[in-house]
Parts: sequence; C-alpha cells; structure tokens
Amino acid sequence: MIKLLLKLVVLVAVLFFAIWKLSSSVQFQLFGELVHKVDTEQKLVALTFDDGPTPHYTADILQLLELYQVKATFFVTGAETQRYMTQAKQIVAAGHQLGNHSWSHPRMVFMSLDDIGREIEGTDQQIRAAGFEGEILFRPPYGKKLVLLPWYLANTNRTSIMWDIAPETFDEDSEDPQTMATEVLEQVEPGSIVLLHLMYKNREASRAALPLILKGLKEKGYRMVTLSELLAAQ
Repeated sequence: MIKLLLKLVVLVAVLFFAIWKLSSSVQFQLFGELVHKVDTEQKLVALTFDDGPTPHYTADILQLLELYQVKATFFVTGAETQRYMTQAKQIVAAGHQLGNHSWSHPRMVFMSLDDIGREIEGTDQQIRAAGFEGEILFRPPYGKKLVLLPWYLANTNRTSIMWDIAPETFDEDSEDPQTMATEVLEQVEPGSIVLLHLMYKNREASRAALPLILKGLKEKGYRMVTLSELLAAQ
C-alpha cells in the first residue's frame, strides 16, 4: 500500500512537472502559431517591451528610441491602455507597434474560454482606440499557456509571440544594467526577439540597460524593427 502511494505521488509530481514545462515553453504550444525567433539571414532584431503604458516612463522610453532611430513593439495591457490612453497614442504616433498582453495580466493557464475572450478582445479594442491599425500580435502574461488559451488563439487566427533573449532576472539585488546588456549582445542572432520590462518603478535597471543595448546592437550592425517587420523578413 505504501509503495502504491509513493508511486502515485511520484506520478502526480511528474505530471505536474510536465504541465509546468509545457505551460512555460517559449518554443512550443499545443495549437496555433508560436514565434520565439524568426529565421532570417538579415541582421534584424525586435525589441519588445511588456506591460504598461504608464505615464511616468513612456515619454522617456520613446525619446530614447527616437534618439537611436529604433522601432519597437510594446505589449500593453488593456486596463493600462484604457487608463493611460494618451501614452498609448504617443507610442503609436511615434511609429511603434502595439501588441496584446491581456487586459489584467493574469496567468491564463486554467482560465475559461469566456474569460480568455474578454481579456483579449477588450485589449484589442483599446489598442484600436489608440490608433494602431496593423496586425495585433499576442503575448501571454508570464509566457504561460496550456490548452484553452492556445486553442482560443488558433481559432481567432492570432500569433503567440515569445522570445529567445530575456536578460532580466527579476531579482533586484542581482540585476545590473551592464550585465543585462552584455547578455543581449552575446546572445543576439539575426531574427532574435528580446524581452524587457521598462514601465514600472522597480525596472530601473532595465531602463538603464536599454541605451547600452541600443548602442551595442547598432555597433554590431543590427537594425531594430517592429515584430511585424521582423516576421515579414522570414
């Protein structure tokens, strides 16, 4: 009896580990199209910024991108886009791409189809209200997806965008702007998608790393483009 219980415990643990690995994969999902990197020989890279917009940091980020003549993709939440529509419109007016990062940034692994629809469709509406007219790509909050979310995305012809470079550790004591920039510059390849979070107060190190990343990528001969531009190059 004890051996049977132990086997069941091990089986459950293995099952949960497999589910966790599947939900966290940046290269695979059960349904629909997922892109974590683009197959291209051109020295193109997409910088992607999750969350926001916020009134405190959007203008400075846009100013820096303009200085380096760089276009990026902002995966925004519906709630913050609605609240800070002025900043969302500024992103669009500057020629950047808006992507869908859900309405309220929940983990969407075990969410119902109805709730998934509300999270995604409501955010699409706010993105359109901000003036963005291109294809709206989707990135799952925390990169988490399992069955119903990919199913919904596949049935609404939406592409999931992940990443191949994520230099942030989310450990404020260990993050260093130069270390993050170095990680990006050492890992970058043609078609790379870089993930950064810049919109909140606790992401100061990431904001400090951004000009180092921009300068370094330029020096390596890379052109930084929106995700739609990158996808068109494959």
